[in-house]
Amino acid sequence: MPMTEQATGAHHPQPRARNGGSSSASVEHLTGAQSLIRSLEEVGADTVFGLPGGCILPAYDPLMDSTRVRHILVRHEQGAGHAATGYAQATGKVGVCMVTSGPGATNLVTPIADAAMDSVPMVAITGQVASGAIGTDAFQEADICGITMPITKHNFLVTRAEDIAHTIAEAFHIASTGRPGPVLVDIAKDALQSKTTFSWPPSMDLPGYRPVTKPHAKQIREAAKLITQAKRPVLYVGGGVMKAGATAELKVLAELTGAPVTTTLMALGSFPDSHPLHVGMPGMHGSVTAVTALQKADLIVALGARFDDRVTGKLDSFAPYAKIVHADIDPAEIGKNRAADVPIVGDAREVIADLVQAVQAEHTEGHTGDYAAWWKDLNRWRETYPVGYDLPEDGSLSPQQVIQRIGELAPPDTIFAAGVGQHQMWASHFIQYEQPATWLNSGGAGTMGYAVPAAMGAKAGMPDRTVWAIDGDGCFQMTNQELTTCALNNIPVKVAIINNGALGMVRQWQTLFYNQRYSNTVLHTGADTDGVPAKGTRVPDFVKLSEAMGCYAIRCEDPADLDKVIAEANAINDRPVVIDFIVHEDAMVWPMVAAGTSNDEVMAARGVRPDFGDNEDD
Repeated sequence: MPMTEQATGAHHPQPRARNGGSSSASVEHLTGAQSLIRSLEEVGADTVFGLPGGCILPAYDPLMDSTRVRHILVRHEQGAGHAATGYAQATGKVGVCMVTSGPGATNLVTPIADAAMDSVPMVAITGQVASGAIGTDAFQEADICGITMPITKHNFLVTRAEDIAHTIAEAFHIASTGRPGPVLVDIAKDALQSKTTFSWPPSMDLPGYRPVTKPHAKQIREAAKLITQAKRPVLYVGGGVMKAGATAELKVLAELTGAPVTTTLMALGSFPDSHPLHVGMPGMHGSVTAVTALQKADLIVALGARFDDRVTGKLDSFAPYAKIVHADIDPAEIGKNRAADVPIVGDAREVIADLVQAVQAEHTEGHTGDYAAWWKDLNRWRETYPVGYDLPEDGSLSPQQVIQRIGELAPPDTIFAAGVGQHQMWASHFIQYEQPATWLNSGGAGTMGYAVPAAMGAKAGMPDRTVWAIDGDGCFQMTNQELTTCALNNIPVKVAIINNGALGMVRQWQTLFYNQRYSNTVLHTGADTDGVPAKGTRVPDFVKLSEAMGCYAIRCEDPADLDKVIAEANAINDRPVVIDFIVHEDAMVWPMVAAGTSNDEVMAARGVRPDFGDNEDD
């Protein structure tokens, strides 16, 4: 099968006649392992997160001599994968991780799946048993190509040393072009040990892989006409706009049209939160205004978004009045969940730039949209149902307030990485994102344990930026060992543990839908301390644990200390900092659309169903 933009599967490089790249390329005699390291240097990989083992060990010897590739030794392979993702999301470059065969490779499955769901450019290099032993159930053998076939953009099994250089070049090209995604390169141990010749650049042979980047002019003109004819348009912006580097073009298009903008969880920061045209994040826990804008719209212009279930709610009731313009680099996404009236295949930057010109042409001809009535409704909803929270009556710390103050006290270009759950949603709402690539999270897969290693990767890639990880006490217990990696490698991230003593989002669902039967979501013992019930997770003691891993650690339980401890954390830049915030356990994430229900049933708060009046659908 020829490889298309979305093809996945193990690709076994075949012998081919090649000219060895450009005529000026010098030829060297190296081992396959040396060829691998030289190839990584030539494609511009400056950082590799990894953990050695038997089958990948030959590659670690020449890596020791490289002055261009920094290797960061992680404590768990999952940490290597998430760190590569965080590095890629923060820098825009391809993230790289390298581990050994068998369990080393299978420990990468979760971060590879995570990167696939969120379209993150990543190359995962795994060692494999010697080619003659493949298929024999050899020690530490796993068919990682077969295992990851559904969750990689493409993968390669390399059994010959001479194929390493061009395979690495192809892997980086595939990972970073079209719709970005993870590519796995599995290399047999004997291929790393064998001798070969090396020259750069190699020729690449990728039949069928030709991503369409230039949109069709007719579709662009049709979309522009719909925008100027609509009465209630919405620009529905997804992570593809960020991946395409199209944030400047988006701002021009939004201000040119005057249409409201919603940015998904993966797109926060692609359009300034403070901009008057921004109506918030849509989805299950989106703002009332954003959710309702999509429901009441007569035109949705989807840019690099995929109409996922968390945005649409019950699909057959989503946006019943809207025509759909759907622009995406991946043709497989268009029409997958919602039929498009105007499908546009292309790179978001080129699509938006062409849309700007087409809308300007419509304006020149006297066709401009009149959205005054629409904005009257939107502003009323925005004023009536703002995203907010109540402070706990018992005077304890509010998790929303903690996160809001972290955002307010952090430097303007701070990068925030979040785990998954309540703290993730609060961080999406109560921190202002004004710049692209300042919000990193696991959107599609919802991976607990993402935040700490992703923050580590982001800080390694952007060492001059402040990086905060907003994590939960459940998520933190999955990958906190990477704080040791941070401490030993001068990667001074800052971690806020939102410690409510529970798996918070699951507990919220148990509160709302399971009659407050808290089955296996409580993380603390509930034991009294001097007659007072314990609050938050205390086993393990996160302060002592963090100190043991080389971090500076603080516990904060009193709202009066909040600003002081955050300022203290911001001032420390010679080691990782961890703050254990003991917060109220009953705080919930609102607004909310219950799973499987229509977005029309959005709740602004517990027991509060918005009243939109009777005239919005006219």
